[in-house]
This record gives sequence, structure tokens and C-alpha cells, in this order.
Amino acid sequence: MKKPVYAIATNVLSALGTDPNAHWNAFEQGRSGIEKHEDESFSKVPFYASKLSPAQLQMLQSQIQSKQILSVFEQMALFSAKQAIDNCIQELDPAETILILSTTKGNIEWLNKVPDERTLLYTSATIIAGHLGLKTKPVVISQACVSGVVAMQYALRVLQKGQFKNAIVIGCDRLSKFVLNGFQSFHAIATSYCRPFDAARKGINLGEAAATVILSNQPQDMPLAQLLSGATSNDANHISGPSRTGEELAMAIERALREAGLSASDVDMVSAHGTATIYNDEMESRAFGLTALDKTPLHSLKGFTGHTLGAAGVLESAMIIESLQRQQLLPTLGYETNGVPVELNITTQVAEANIKHVLKTASGFGGTNATAIWSKVD
Repeated sequence: MKKPVYAIATNVLSALGTDPNAHWNAFEQGRSGIEKHEDESFSKVPFYASKLSPAQLQMLQSQIQSKQILSVFEQMALFSAKQAIDNCIQELDPAETILILSTTKGNIEWLNKVPDERTLLYTSATIIAGHLGLKTKPVVISQACVSGVVAMQYALRVLQKGQFKNAIVIGCDRLSKFVLNGFQSFHAIATSYCRPFDAARKGINLGEAAATVILSNQPQDMPLAQLLSGATSNDANHISGPSRTGEELAMAIERALREAGLSASDVDMVSAHGTATIYNDEMESRAFGLTALDKTPLHSLKGFTGHTLGAAGVLESAMIIESLQRQQLLPTLGYETNGVPVELNITTQVAEANIKHVLKTASGFGGTNATAIWSKVD
């Protein structure tokens, strides 16, 4: 029999603040962490992105003490994880807790500057696990922009099977010249603030963040939310272009619903990937139409945080958990006019609602799709 899996603590670090409450306040105020930057060390042209402030970077250096040199990426991940652990009412047994690190690029800025071993994602994961005092081997999930949601699915499976009692899922990525230039080469970077699902959208804004969700199959006190199910699929369409029909994401949505024993009518809110690129938003809208979710309240947080890559799925899951706790819908920043083939029920401000079940979606390069379903704990 599968063990139920619950979220027992969270944290979010981005330009908007150092905890979920600070992020929620920004959502209520319609305040974005995205700003215009003119920094030739990143790009020869101005760009819009969400970056940690110098004060936040100094805070990380002062709070994360280590005998070895840690990258900013590792400091961010450790800070978020430690904040979540501090928020955790129950004690985590180091021998029964697994660390799952979701990231796409890790220490990419150190490439060709330090020994190769030091740039490996698993090296960072091992260092982070060591600082947290964990006795088990960590796991790295690096599967493009679905990494965070897939990391949640992996944690769900090992906890359902009873392989561990707890899982610390960290999503983290930094803004780097490598990543920014890569997206610029695809002409995917917006020249202003991103506008998910809007008719005037012109691309993404990148962001950097670290987020943590601690899951357990043995919660000692009232848990924050339950992770019911998850599923993946692949478009098999193009290395960087998503499906034109949305059928493959729809498959992953339907599989997650079946596993959870739910129908589309049971879903009260959708947390979409919503990158604000032409093709991603079109594909998602078609998938939601195919699964009868086009009338369900739906949002994208990319207008607030930018696209945080490997952190996105964990960050957005943490805010889903906050939404379930508050019983309020999350907003979308930058949306005014429908710009996708299937018109969606986009929420643009925080609003009271009866929220029991939430669907999280993500899509990424390589045609990857991932879904997860979260539920309120009665």
C-alpha cells in the first residue's frame, strides 16, 4: 500500500524576498522582481530579469559559513533548505531523509575556471547534503525546465514506497551569461516585462531563485498540503519547440488525474508553466482545452519571478502550498488580453476561493512535460 505524502515545510528565496510570505505580499501588491539591467558582463544589450540584490548576496555570505569555498548557487540552495528546516516542526532523521536537488546549470559560471569535478551537479548536491548533516546519498534531477516538478515526483515515489521518511527537495538556479546568451540565441528573451498568455507577449524574462519543499510520509503535526500524484510525457516534436497540439501535455495531465482518483472538475486552480513565449503558451492552452481545464482559474508566476529554470517547479509548488493554506488564488502579472488559441480563465489578482485540489504543469526543452497534483489537508 502506498504511503500518503505531505509537505511539512517550505521556503522561497528570490528577488522578491527570503520566504513565502514576502512573495505573497509582492503578489498582492502586483510587484515584480524583474528589472531592466544594463550589465555587459552578462549581455551587450539591456535585458529584463529577476536577480538577487547585492544586499541579498551579502546576506547569503554572512549566514552560510563553510570551511570550503561555496558558490553563490550552493549558498542559495543551502540558505533555502536551512530556512525550510528551521520552519519544520518535526525533527528530520538524517538517516531517513533524502536530498533531491533540482537544477539545470548549477555552477555553470565556474566552467573552465575550477577543476571539472567542482562543476558537477552531483558534487554540489553532495556538499549541500553534507552541510545539512544528511547521511544518505543525494539525487540530482536535471531535466530542463521540468526539473522541479520531476523532482517532486521522484520524492513522491520514494516516500510512497517507504524508502525514506522525509525528502528535502531543493530547486535552484542562478542567472548567468551562459544561460542568458543561450536564450538570446533562440530569440526567446522579451525586450520588456514578460506577459504570460497575453496577446502582446514576446518572450521570457529569466530569473534566479532557490526554493525548498520538505516532504514526509510520517508527518507528526498538521501538514501543509498533500502531494497526491504526478506524471510525465514527451512531445517527441523538436529539441526546443513544444508540441503544436498540446496532446502530450494533456496526456500527462490525464495520467496525474487518474492516479489521484480525480476528474478535471475536481481541480480548483491550475499553476501553469506560462513562460510567455509564443509557442509554450499556445501549447499549454490547447492542452488545457483538451482536458476541460480551460475554465478553471489559472495563473503563471513568471511575471513576478521570471523563469527560474530548475527552481521554477519547486518555487511554484511552494506557492501552491501557500495558496492552499490561505485559500486564495494566485495572480498572473502582465496579462490583459487573451493571446492563445484556447481562451483561459486567467486570474490577475489574489482572490478568495475554495481550493481543494491544484494542478501544477511544466514543460521544457527536449519536449518534456511534467505534472503534479496538490491537495488541501482537511
